[in-house]
Amino acid sequence: MVNTLDKTFLEKSSWKPDLFKGKVGFVTGGAGTICRVQVEALVLLGCKVAIIGRDQEKTERVAKEISSLVDNPDAVLPISKVDVREVKQLESAVKRTVDRYGRIDYVIAGAAGNFICDFNHLSANAFKSVVSIDLLGSFNTAKATMPELIKSRGSILFVSATFHYYGVPFQSHVGAAKAGIDALSNALAVEMGPFGVRSNCIAPGAIQGTEGFDRLIGDASKKKTTSKIPLQRLGTTEDIAQATVYLFSPAASYVSGTIQIVDGAMWHIGTHFAHELYPDLLFKDPKAKL
Repeated sequence: MVNTLDKTFLEKSSWKPDLFKGKVGFVTGGAGTICRVQVEALVLLGCKVAIIGRDQEKTERVAKEISSLVDNPDAVLPISKVDVREVKQLESAVKRTVDRYGRIDYVIAGAAGNFICDFNHLSANAFKSVVSIDLLGSFNTAKATMPELIKSRGSILFVSATFHYYGVPFQSHVGAAKAGIDALSNALAVEMGPFGVRSNCIAPGAIQGTEGFDRLIGDASKKKTTSKIPLQRLGTTEDIAQATVYLFSPAASYVSGTIQIVDGAMWHIGTHFAHELYPDLLFKDPKAKL
């Protein structure tokens, strides 16, 4: 995958150049399709960013590609072989980031896992895996970075979803995990607010060209899926990046304890799972896996 954004982002966006100059980000899942573009936007606006991942080759390649946007090989620090389920590994990643860049201002907890499966076919281990990566991983990310965020009076952003706002079939595992993440973010907004730290969630909808979209939508017609979205288009990773920039920017300095939904109002009228898969898939043997 090549970069989604380029230097024209600075010309067509609402953000002034060097908005984040002197700032440092820390992003788990930073080599993934959504978080990667969030990182691209931060870097184009002057931020230095550490991207945290498990796969060494992918993490280092993505760091190099994003750094090329600003012709600075030091713009992105790749930190690989990190499992977000292990807080000690994240603490080590934080230390490496501070050793290189001196601080951490913005954190994105974006590591996640998902698949389609109904409750009857969902194993306890599969449920635990999603909750561990998404919810425990988010807690560990916050725990490891919070001392630095207190120093910088920074901001943390959790990547959530809309699968727990009502009963979404085939998503009980991720719905439970994301509900926990929303609750965690709200609690941190209250507890860490007196220390100057803001905490928010971002909940992407159907974002085309992402690993999650391709896995969850499958063979469904994009045209049919789009017709169910009030704004009549699929979302883009740039939509998520723009909302991310806002939530980290001074424009959102009084915004904390919120969930920024970026889905074209899709969740209000239901999901692909309910429209296209329910209830027929309940009576089949899904081949879903992590």
